[in-house]
Amino acid sequence: MNLDNTDKKILTLLQQNSKQTNKQISHQLNLSVTAVYERIKKLEKGGVIKTYTAIIDTDKVGKSFLIFCHVKLLQHSREFLSNFEKEILKLDEVSECFHVSGDYDYILKIYIEDMKAYREFMVSKLTTIKHIGSTHSTFTINEVKNSNKISLF
Repeated sequence: MNLDNTDKKILTLLQQNSKQTNKQISHQLNLSVTAVYERIKKLEKGGVIKTYTAIIDTDKVGKSFLIFCHVKLLQHSREFLSNFEKEILKLDEVSECFHVSGDYDYILKIYIEDMKAYREFMVSKLTTIKHIGSTHSTFTINEVKNSNKISLF
């Protein structure tokens, strides 16, 4: 789907605050409310806007311990990859999972309560998945930048 500058501006505004009304967006872009509504519907229907979500303050919900866990499988067979990905989807602690190149096969982003909870997660959940050869965990010290925004200009 080709995006013009107006589409990009709408997407930028929605990334800043998806609770803005069409009327608020229309005022910022000097467009009619109907034009904004139709463009947003087109972006949703075209799959450019996948979903709307709330960004949670991890401190306030007791999940501020952030870990990046690198996972290496025993081998790169379709069966091992498929099994691992199917099992990872079941783990609520894993907020993101990426199949990557390099020394490891996957990088997991995990939010959890504390080190004790992470140990329990590793022992009772993650390492019970078949075909994991090794893991390497990196614990965050401080969040410098964390954004879901995609630059469109």
